[in-house]
Amino acid sequence: MTSGRESDAPMPGGPESDAPVPGGSVAGGPAPRGAAPGGAAARREYALVLGTAAAGAVLVLLSVRQGWAQVVTAAPAPLPRSTVRVSGQDLVPAVASLAALAAVIATRGLARRLVGVFLAASGVLIAVLVSAGVGSADVLAAARGAVASQAGSAIAGGGAAGPCATPGATGGTPGVSGAAHVVMASFPWRPLAAVGGLAVLAAGILVTWRGPRWPAMSGRYSRAGGGKTQPVADASTLWESLSRGVDPTEQPGQPGRPLGS
Repeated sequence: MTSGRESDAPMPGGPESDAPVPGGSVAGGPAPRGAAPGGAAARREYALVLGTAAAGAVLVLLSVRQGWAQVVTAAPAPLPRSTVRVSGQDLVPAVASLAALAAVIATRGLARRLVGVFLAASGVLIAVLVSAGVGSADVLAAARGAVASQAGSAIAGGGAAGPCATPGATGGTPGVSGAAHVVMASFPWRPLAAVGGLAVLAAGILVTWRGPRWPAMSGRYSRAGGGKTQPVADASTLWESLSRGVDPTEQPGQPGRPLGS
């Protein structure tokens, strides 16, 4: 009778046992699948931040190349009045942002954090500069500098001074007189440049915070064999291979290939 009860007991590891089997789906199934989504999420975050920074930098460059103001100077009849266009880059110093994006791609670890700090600082500087007030004196000074630069280029090239240097302007730089009238036309380019600066700022903060977790460009080009360098053969080995008619440039472990084959 005792043997009958013992025969009814479930065997360890059998179909009626509740103990997990080592190597089964409970022990090792979900773990390998959970690692892949994390890497894919990091790559998506990496691409999104780089795209945001690039879009902000391009928006800034596009906005500062537009006309932010005009300086109109009346001339005695029948001469036409002169108009000098002043762009944003004549009023706002250029700040490098696109160059920092290449540094983000090429760096890793602490170096990438430092690049993120530089990117964030560039975004703050852009937003502050384009949001600061621009007065008529600033526009007139930028217009005089632009006209003088164009006149100097025209004289050096042997051509005319261009439409900005209209004859008949009295006093000061040709084309910009003391009676010039300033017309501000910075909308919507100045607000768009500020938005671009804020986008660069946000991208720089994310690079500083999350950048070391993202993949690096140099990791794609590492050797599959763990980065071990192949031993370089000495001169005697090279001459011995040549004497046997074997190509000495073959990697170790590969069958020798006769020269000329």
